[in-house]
Amino acid sequence: MAGEIPSSFNKLLSTIGKSEEFLVKRRLRSLLVISGSDGEKLGHLAARAISYHERVRHRYDKRKYTGLYVYHDEFPEAESMKEVFEGHAKNFKYTKFEFDVYEKSEKYLGKTYSYLVLDLTRDLKPNDIGKLTGIVEGGGLVVFLTPSWEDWDSHLTIFKQNLTVPQFPEPRHVFITWFKSKLLEHEGVAVYDSDENRVLKKFALDKEKYSEAASRDVVMPEETLFPRELYELALTNDQVRVVELMEWFYEKPKGKKVLVVTADRGRGKSCAVAIGSVGLIHLLSKVKPKPRVLVTAPSPGSVQSFFTMAATALDALGYKYDVVKKGGDVIELRSSRFSIEYWEPLSVPKIKADLVVVDEASGIHVPMLYKIWEAHRRTVYATTIHGYEGAGRGFSVRFLRRVKSDKSTEVLEYEMTEPIRYGRNDPVEVWSFKTLLLDAEPAELDEDDLRDIDEKNLVYISYDPSYLFSKSGEEELRQLFGIYVLAHYRNEPDDLGMLADAPHHLIRAVKTRSGKIVCAIQIAEEGPIPESMVDELLKGGRIPGNIIPDRFLKHTRLREFGELKGWRIVRIATHPSVQGRGIGSWGLKKLIEEATLRGLDWVASGFGVNEELLKFWVKNGFKTVHISPDRNPVSGEYTILVVYPLNERTRGFVEVSEREFKAKLLLSLPINYRDMEPDVAKLLVDSTPPILEKLDKSYLTPIQMDRLWVYCLGPMTFEAAADLMFKLANLYFSLPAGSRPQLSHLEEFVLLTKALQGRSWEDLEEILKKPAKDLHKVAHDIACKMFEFLTGVKPEDYKPGIRLGDYGGGRLLFL
Repeated sequence: MAGEIPSSFNKLLSTIGKSEEFLVKRRLRSLLVISGSDGEKLGHLAARAISYHERVRHRYDKRKYTGLYVYHDEFPEAESMKEVFEGHAKNFKYTKFEFDVYEKSEKYLGKTYSYLVLDLTRDLKPNDIGKLTGIVEGGGLVVFLTPSWEDWDSHLTIFKQNLTVPQFPEPRHVFITWFKSKLLEHEGVAVYDSDENRVLKKFALDKEKYSEAASRDVVMPEETLFPRELYELALTNDQVRVVELMEWFYEKPKGKKVLVVTADRGRGKSCAVAIGSVGLIHLLSKVKPKPRVLVTAPSPGSVQSFFTMAATALDALGYKYDVVKKGGDVIELRSSRFSIEYWEPLSVPKIKADLVVVDEASGIHVPMLYKIWEAHRRTVYATTIHGYEGAGRGFSVRFLRRVKSDKSTEVLEYEMTEPIRYGRNDPVEVWSFKTLLLDAEPAELDEDDLRDIDEKNLVYISYDPSYLFSKSGEEELRQLFGIYVLAHYRNEPDDLGMLADAPHHLIRAVKTRSGKIVCAIQIAEEGPIPESMVDELLKGGRIPGNIIPDRFLKHTRLREFGELKGWRIVRIATHPSVQGRGIGSWGLKKLIEEATLRGLDWVASGFGVNEELLKFWVKNGFKTVHISPDRNPVSGEYTILVVYPLNERTRGFVEVSEREFKAKLLLSLPINYRDMEPDVAKLLVDSTPPILEKLDKSYLTPIQMDRLWVYCLGPMTFEAAADLMFKLANLYFSLPAGSRPQLSHLEEFVLLTKALQGRSWEDLEEILKKPAKDLHKVAHDIACKMFEFLTGVKPEDYKPGIRLGDYGGGRLLFL
């Protein structure tokens, strides 16, 4: 292989080799980028880099190493390059390599490798970079294989192709330019151009910066409740401390106990919590039968590190157990003495457990976290602060504020800072954080900014992504993305790539006069839909992007809507320290003005519905046209679509859709939405237009009317009159407010939750904070009011019973 290797490349490797003793002792990693248009040459050079590095490293770190090569097997050129590398890898002296495709990369999270080679010649998916670079240990080397350095910016990657839509077939080429600039900017990174056989960036380190990145000494606590064998599994003092904190759960809580563990990626938080969970099982099993631990996360793949370490901890204590898998993922460790079970977030509030562990909590919508906390007495929330999994700071700001304010809840917090696999301030981690904006934070606001906000001295601005992803715009990009990180429950590097390269996505912001961003808005332009595709969509077909036209056509069935064009608000987020001051509404108003000037037909949005969010959109004039039939299994929320019509033609579509939506909702509440939050359901029926213009006197048959009277004044139970109350609830919420009988706030909620949703009396007691006997009386009162409303006769003046000749039929079905 030596004869094929340019001397310039060997010289570059030697500069890395000269620092290897320092890198190994300080547990730091290095990154080598090899660009070029000749795939076979890239394979040779990558193999040469690993071969050279392992030999030098072995002088200071005498052991066997592991490597991972990740590529796209659907491309012959990528397969050939892998085969070249694999041929050399068989002769590596100290390193055994594994080979796999990007689609399976999730299974490597939580594992540790000495070397990583990423084939980026066909694709650069930001999430892949965020996931995989973290698995390499200190002293190791990461190698990126890329297209020709000069052509890479405009290279049509898989990721970019997936961002295009029919109306915008060409992506922007911004993210890779940004990515390249960061490679050239950060230390610990070397770049080699194999087409020109020249070094574009030498490897260099400011060694004085890494004084803290020394080897670690783990100190065990002197006295513990958990067995010492568990503490010996901890690799850092941070992990020891988390295990120690979990002993706090052994004493039965008087109210609720919440432990929050936050960390950047690669700090071993999941493993530490797993060790502590097994410790708690070990103690509880002595005082109660079969302790049960529930583990939840955005996906089963997110908890595989947890289950791996839990199994190791159980083995250390000599437990026998069965492993249950689903789709290749472990979802349960169980025996006759205990169980550790994975459940999706939506299910966790409904299941009893001794401990609930919420892993990657920042990837779960805050309202779902509230439900888990409210349902259980012992909960652990482990979350990444800066990482592709989600935004831990947003979790801290929004979720913990409420939990801490609850007097019956004790809260312990711990932030882990020491990396497991590598040393502090590792240059590759610093590079990835800065490149993928994993550490983005909103701007610090001062008194002048707050005054601007109060007086609405604000600036609405349209951003060019090329500016934001440049040296001059980077600070504004960090502010803007930092708001997303804090405001939204899940942000990924892919979201950053979408901002940069999705051709139909636009970026708007609201700034104070000092230039600080206080509201970030991401928009997708959608429509019109080609006539040739409309029929296909109406039959259930799919179209990339175009979420609003697609859902509108599928659910409202108004085919002409496909001719319209509008803006879907993908995200609108306000700086967390100034939320609730009207900034979002101000920005929304400006955006609507801009859309109108551009001649668009609508502005719309889709979101997981909760009362606070729905109030925001309704207050700003948006109309509800669709709701999903199922809750999102992670967020636990129903997805809703709202539309703001910008002209008379669109207004006609929306008015029809609103009425159809309301009729569908009222009839679906006892089926699909029986567990919908009453405040949300009430706001939905109140904010949509009436279906009926006036009362139809034949709405109930004479027999139904007579039965209603019996329920009003007599011994009949609600259950015996449930069909009547369901019809009357539909009638009440279908009429204009001025044409209904006058019901109190409590009566409306009983009508909604009991008559329409069909909830139990126990549910109503908890929701409405009233005893069941009082609620029964409220239901009787409603029946009396509706009887008088329909007949014009007071119940006490009515003569019950009907003759056969009086029966003239009636509307046996609602509407």
